[in-house]
Amino acid sequence: MNKQDNFRKQVKSFYGVLVISFALVLIIGVLGITYMMDPSVFSSNGDTPNSEVINITDEGDDWDMIENGIHLRTGFKDGEGLMTVVNNCTNCHSAQLVIQNRMNEERWIETIRWMQKTQNLWDLGENEKVIVNYLVTNYPPKSKGRREALTNIEWYPLEE
Repeated sequence: MNKQDNFRKQVKSFYGVLVISFALVLIIGVLGITYMMDPSVFSSNGDTPNSEVINITDEGDDWDMIENGIHLRTGFKDGEGLMTVVNNCTNCHSAQLVIQNRMNEERWIETIRWMQKTQNLWDLGENEKVIVNYLVTNYPPKSKGRREALTNIEWYPLEE
């Protein structure tokens, strides 16, 4: 076998590897695009995501149930303006964030202005007064220190 025939065999084998590689890349690309378009195509057991729309009323009568003065879904105290607060405040953050922040009227209004300026909070209109009144009434600042003083303690002597 001469050098020219040997070279042709090498080129043919390289060409074969190149064609197979290109075919594999093409097949993987087509499968990837197909999966991105419809992942259920590759599902063997027919499980598809449930696209059923759940109506709030489907969850029963306890969706806005109040028990022992607490709105069960959010943890807010029951009071005038509760649902206005729920509808305007819990769209963006947890009710727990509201509950842990105890402020006076001025600070609640400042916080609302800050959210409107930096967090894209909408204009609350007449609801602002209702919301602030609810928050000041139910979540005012606490004037106690880090912990309350211990009272009614029965002290006993330590034995060594």
